[in-house]
Amino acid sequence: MKGGEKMIKLNKKGFTHHLFLKKGEGFTLIELLVVIAIIALLSTIAVVSLGGARVKARDAKRVADVKQMQTALEMYFNNNNSYLPLASATITATNFNAVIKTPPLAPTPRDGTCSETTENPYIYAATEGTPAAACTTGLCHGYQIQFCLGATTGGLSAGVHCATQDGIETGIGACSIAITP
Repeated sequence: MKGGEKMIKLNKKGFTHHLFLKKGEGFTLIELLVVIAIIALLSTIAVVSLGGARVKARDAKRVADVKQMQTALEMYFNNNNSYLPLASATITATNFNAVIKTPPLAPTPRDGTCSETTENPYIYAATEGTPAAACTTGLCHGYQIQFCLGATTGGLSAGVHCATQDGIETGIGACSIAITP
């Protein structure tokens, strides 16, 4: 044989020799079950730890959505010298499309103590005067957007909040007019 060539060992039938497991070698049923149990435990821990991240992500989306709507409402006001005259209503593509072509919808499921029907959706109302009263026609010089956070996010505590032309107010009753979807 020349240098660098390897000899291939063939068995009686002319095939190369492979290493196969012989009887008695391999994993036992107990070993396989232990490995499966460990994998199941690790995956359960991973799913539980991701649950908290999902809540934080939904709340961060809520805050970002509200800030986006505030910016859009300010642009609407600059063009029309009024905020969108609309009675208290849940924000939808139908009633809010004059401000944003595709308005954001509140993420689901709800988090924390937020009510599914009255606090989880974004609820908008145009306002006028001091104290703020509902404005449905004419020039509206204020607005309120009610939203709810499931946990503390970006300096805002968990619970109901009210976004206005002056910023974000916190706490029950932050929106001074009765807001219902």
